[in-house]
Amino acid sequence: MAFLHVPAIVDCVNMNMNFHLMPLRCNSKRTFCVSAVNLNNDSISNNDPLLLSATTSAFLRSQETLRPDPLFVDQYASYLVPQNFHKEKVQDLNPYCLATKFIDDKLLHTVNLIDGVKQVVLLTDGMDTRPYRLRWPASTIIFDISPERIFQIAAEKLEGDNGSSSYCGAGAKVPKGSLLYHIPLESSDIKQNLQLRGYNGSRPSIWAMQGFPMMTLANFEEVLSMLSSLAMEGSFFLGELPTFLSDAETEIKQWLDKLFMSNGFRVEMINHKGVSESSKEEFASAHYSNKLFVAEQLRLSDDQALIFWQMEAWRRQFQRVEDEGDEEGFEEL
Repeated sequence: MAFLHVPAIVDCVNMNMNFHLMPLRCNSKRTFCVSAVNLNNDSISNNDPLLLSATTSAFLRSQETLRPDPLFVDQYASYLVPQNFHKEKVQDLNPYCLATKFIDDKLLHTVNLIDGVKQVVLLTDGMDTRPYRLRWPASTIIFDISPERIFQIAAEKLEGDNGSSSYCGAGAKVPKGSLLYHIPLESSDIKQNLQLRGYNGSRPSIWAMQGFPMMTLANFEEVLSMLSSLAMEGSFFLGELPTFLSDAETEIKQWLDKLFMSNGFRVEMINHKGVSESSKEEFASAHYSNKLFVAEQLRLSDDQALIFWQMEAWRRQFQRVEDEGDEEGFEEL
């Protein structure tokens, strides 16, 4: 049964709100299905589960930043949280923040190993501040795939000026030498939009997913299929599996392993507890069931495969010309 997945992080702060979803809308069978929720107002009271989830995550990042010894500093998160947002002070380290730190570290470690142009694709809730707060090396191109409405709300608060003299944005900018492109989740062809903005499947890339809205296992399969065609051999896909996948029965988890492998990815599931122990931090695990994962692409991307077959065609052509030349020389003798 199709349903809108709102990341489990919403449960970590008591909201006492009811969500009223409108009918689902699918652009095509090869693109993602998103819920046609009301996105006409950035008020959290507008029964918008996507906005609520993204704002809750931003609130938790802002709370983590204020801890005496924070795992990370998100100086922009507080700008994303409205003053009338119903807050409940977080005492313990939240597993969402632990996951955020894990993903941050993996992203930066991997991207710094890439020579030349570095491609980072973030599948997010629209309020991901990584493009601004992380120290990306020069020549990094960041693609943010997320709900357009949520991204625009965040961009206005982080970057821009809405024309009001009383308005004060965060003044967030991507690091010098880096670029940020937004790819709306609602796009009819996400793959084509990535390529039009310069994504190159014959170059290394790293993909990260956190807070990305999905409804069903079929949606996740579409995500993997897209990555399989775009990610160069040796590229990485990491992040958090949403609750409806993490809570799956053993048979479904085995099916997920096979699904990753059928799309060319070797995956490793990572427990938050293990990450917590390695960071020597205690965390509150109640109401949070997302699972971390890291997957490596083992097959060629479509662009790599095309180059391979072109080179193979050229090789055969050259071989044919050489063979014909040898035959002509033999006849002259």
